[in-house]
Amino acid sequence: MDKQAINHKNNDEQEAQFSGKSTAPREDLIIGRNPVMEAIRSGRAIDKLLVTRSASGAAKAILAKCAERGVPIKEVSSKKLDFLSGGGNHQGVALFVASHEYCSVEDILNVAKEKGEDPFLIICDELEDPHNLGAIIRTAEAVGVHGVIIPKRRSVSLSGTVAKAASGALEYVKVARVTNLVKEMDALKERGIWIYGADMDGDNWSRVDYSGGCALVIGSEGSGISRLVSEHCDRIVSLPMKGRINSLNASVAAGVLMYEVAKQRGI
Repeated sequence: MDKQAINHKNNDEQEAQFSGKSTAPREDLIIGRNPVMEAIRSGRAIDKLLVTRSASGAAKAILAKCAERGVPIKEVSSKKLDFLSGGGNHQGVALFVASHEYCSVEDILNVAKEKGEDPFLIICDELEDPHNLGAIIRTAEAVGVHGVIIPKRRSVSLSGTVAKAASGALEYVKVARVTNLVKEMDALKERGIWIYGADMDGDNWSRVDYSGGCALVIGSEGSGISRLVSEHCDRIVSLPMKGRINSLNASVAAGVLMYEVAKQRGI
């Protein structure tokens, strides 16, 4: 396994928070080499693999299977795994599983086709807060969005917290997880879907025509839409701010824009 495929992002501050007593193991975490390998073989929806440096040699088969399936791999300390697994025998490997199955972008487009509607999608660019993603999915279900697209890396996944914040909407809204957002955006544009990015210094959100196939891009809580994603949007739209703060919560901004698109579609 190429070590460059493993995320080595660790620092002293991260490790310090795991120096206390272990807590109960998380419900979305599978630990131990055999349970982890069986979960991978079963085809279950997986968010990411955690592995300690000392276990990476013995876990070669697991690493190879994850690489084959495109599962993100992150190297962590044994102390962190001890904490997350509640002191269980993790053997240096742990697997975060998704609270819901992911779909393909094609599956989302098929939903629109089956309903005889122009595609309406939400694209989340490096959104990190699970409560925001859950709230976006909840609003998306309410306004008739056909599906949500998130990136595999540098993004929150379909965790239990997301499912709880979505309040059941995950059962009705399809979510696709893709390797390259820009590539998927370009593919959508080739199919006649316009991409609207929510960011600063764009056109007034309420004066834009969202008719036809439409995808709204919502950026991260801290830095908004990334430069490359912004450059591949057909149009940037903005919400005017009269107060002293210069931005809205990501899920709030997404909700305002989704309802504007829905209003123009006659909701």
